[in-house]
Amino acid sequence: MSRSCPTLTTLGITVLDESALFEVTYSGVPNVASFQRDSLVTAGGHQYTAWYGSDRGVRLSRRAVEGYAVGPWQTFAFDHDLSAVDSHNTISLGVSRGDGRLHVAMDTHDTPVYYTVSHPHLVDGAAPWGRESFAVVQRTLGGVDLGGISYPQFVGTPAGGLLLSYRTGHSGGGVCELAEYDPTQSKWTTRGAWTGSTGRYVAPNGRTNHTRNAYLHGLDLDRNGRLHAAFTWRESARGGTVLSDPGGLANHDTGYVYSDDLGSTWYTDGGELAARTGGDLVVSWGTPGHVVDALGPDHALINQESQAVDSAGRPHVMISYVPPQTRPVVSDFVTQRRDHARPVHLVRVAHTWQRTELGVQSGRFGRTQLVIAEDDTAYAVLPDGRVAAASAAANWLDWSIVFDGAGVDSFTECTVDRSRLRSGVLSVMFQEPGQEAGRSPLRVIDLAVGA
Repeated sequence: MSRSCPTLTTLGITVLDESALFEVTYSGVPNVASFQRDSLVTAGGHQYTAWYGSDRGVRLSRRAVEGYAVGPWQTFAFDHDLSAVDSHNTISLGVSRGDGRLHVAMDTHDTPVYYTVSHPHLVDGAAPWGRESFAVVQRTLGGVDLGGISYPQFVGTPAGGLLLSYRTGHSGGGVCELAEYDPTQSKWTTRGAWTGSTGRYVAPNGRTNHTRNAYLHGLDLDRNGRLHAAFTWRESARGGTVLSDPGGLANHDTGYVYSDDLGSTWYTDGGELAARTGGDLVVSWGTPGHVVDALGPDHALINQESQAVDSAGRPHVMISYVPPQTRPVVSDFVTQRRDHARPVHLVRVAHTWQRTELGVQSGRFGRTQLVIAEDDTAYAVLPDGRVAAASAAANWLDWSIVFDGAGVDSFTECTVDRSRLRSGVLSVMFQEPGQEAGRSPLRVIDLAVGA
């Protein structure tokens, strides 16, 4: 592999909505959040997305894509309005390629999901693009009651179905669960929990806590069918006494496990059994060998950042925090992340985890999105719209800015289309800061990937 320098070239910026909903809670907005999997997805020659308009109504849109060429966005209003002003209540899209359906999970934060699904083979061109091609919105997953959930994320399976990852319980006391969609029966089934929320954690200050939850950086299948999961732990009650300053947020450590049977059983990086989904054995703080990057709770480590896998099945994880040499103890999670947070790339190389600082600040309070191109170049889309890259030839040690964010005015973070990247285009969705109450432009920039 040659040591060529990665490049990105702007192809164009399109407007999804000049007046998309812009209401800030938890320092974010419901149209663009790192934990949407996915907010942009490409399948069957079209790119799909969804958002909330300024009237809080859901919009679904798509455009034709072929190589660098794109058609106009075709948008229609859906018969659902955002139920709560909460930036967690995002919209996630998934495609079950076995039956060509587009799935939509939305508007949930510790509440029953709002869910709809298209008619069969919509993404294959067998149904018109419009409201008439979708089922009535329901509060179950195709008739399966999940109870109150958060963070629904779709993952396509090799057989053309889907996994749905979601959290039950609450921040600091929840568990990660899975459901699976069978396209041959158009049916969802629950698989159960695979993480736990209990166990004794001793903080660096010597104080202890006994409940928490794992926040996933994502779920990704590699080309051999291995499912990778990296995550950060969050202690209960915002951390309480385990924090050295109450202005922080008690996220700590990066964990990693994998599954070779679509999430039925999970193993640590060292190959030790860690969990059986739906059983008594779950990934918990006490699981030996699951931590691959240790960091205490006083450094504003963000939850739910990003991960990806390369062509050789190596897991890559992006985390960010305030370096201890900058501030030994964070006293204001949002402000000090905005001013000082720096992204760090983790990758498993030659049986060890390599950590590399990107050498730049995040530029916003929010999270960085990590994607891997076909040649295994890693691209990090920073919260302010800049993009850094590192090459596989240099073992991802040569991070540099390859796009300066020209034309991107992102409020707090961006989302990306992982599926379109296979065609050599990095599509990035961002929302601008609100210039008037309750609304602001929502846009997509397309960048050509080259070397």
